[in-house]
Amino acid sequence: MRLRALAEAGLMMGVAGLTACMAASLSSSIATSIAPGGAPLWPAPADDGAAVVGERRPGRRVLDLAVRSPALGRVAHVRLLLPRRWSRDAARTWPVLWLLHGALAGPDRHTAWSDHTDIEELTEDADVIVVMPDGGPSGTYTDWWNRGDGGGPRWETFHLAELRQILERGYRAGPDRAVAGNAMGGLGALAYAARHRGLFRAAASFSGPVHTLYRDPSGLDVADLVELGVATGAPSLDWTDVWGDPGEQRVVWRQHNPYDLADRLTGVRVHVSAGDGVPGAYDLARGRSGGDPVERLVHTVSQEFAGKLRKIGLPVSTHFYRGTHTWPYWRRELRAALPALLAEIV
Repeated sequence: MRLRALAEAGLMMGVAGLTACMAASLSSSIATSIAPGGAPLWPAPADDGAAVVGERRPGRRVLDLAVRSPALGRVAHVRLLLPRRWSRDAARTWPVLWLLHGALAGPDRHTAWSDHTDIEELTEDADVIVVMPDGGPSGTYTDWWNRGDGGGPRWETFHLAELRQILERGYRAGPDRAVAGNAMGGLGALAYAARHRGLFRAAASFSGPVHTLYRDPSGLDVADLVELGVATGAPSLDWTDVWGDPGEQRVVWRQHNPYDLADRLTGVRVHVSAGDGVPGAYDLARGRSGGDPVERLVHTVSQEFAGKLRKIGLPVSTHFYRGTHTWPYWRRELRAALPALLAEIV
């Protein structure tokens, strides 16, 4: 079992607690917006009927959506940060920055970037809509293979078809887009940009496992991380339902692997960063002294991915540093990468 290797690396510590946390219901309520005449103010639904069923305004620029999704078979949540001059009835549209969270992000996954970074302050004067969607407890950012039968959960369809259409039809989202993510969200950001050519102008991965077929017989590989995410976030499901077995269904894995799809990133401004797994300044300040095998793995595959891009003649910016798989580093990396991401769309 792959999970034995994870346990030996100390990665299963706290899994039971995280599972209980993720099983808890979302605590934030969604208020319904009703026009004076009694008609809902919801925008036009997506082509497959996905629709907004609730809105909440917890802050001046913050708008939380509840979206009933056929692709997921349930209601999912999305947080928007709106430009200061945004209006639902504006004659213009705004460019869009998507921020994707990693696995094990807790029950309020759509608020992860707000909770752990200063993204609201960073975009205070930016003329851009920031979209932070729920990506599921496993953070796989894909339509699950399910042994070739398809079906849910279909996170890729929810994000790039259902939610994108809803935002463009009812929230003045425009065609200029950038995407970034941390951990499994970094994998999702680069996979989305490569699998949907022309949809994103810029893409960034912060500690993302961006070479899913990388193998290390003596240590962790990315398949281990996929298994851990499913075991923790969806323990009743089989991790091979995501893309199958990496050996037997190698073609399916390659179809979702940024490393194998690198040539499809032509015209996309790509940024990749990762720590080396050795405790850095943020860790030492908190008294952490042990190494981080997950960050060591994503450091290796991020370097492999960047090397592949350069080998085929595509530009990529990188930042490899001392540090672990934790939010203080991703907060710093977002600050550093944000100006370049916004420069491509604003």
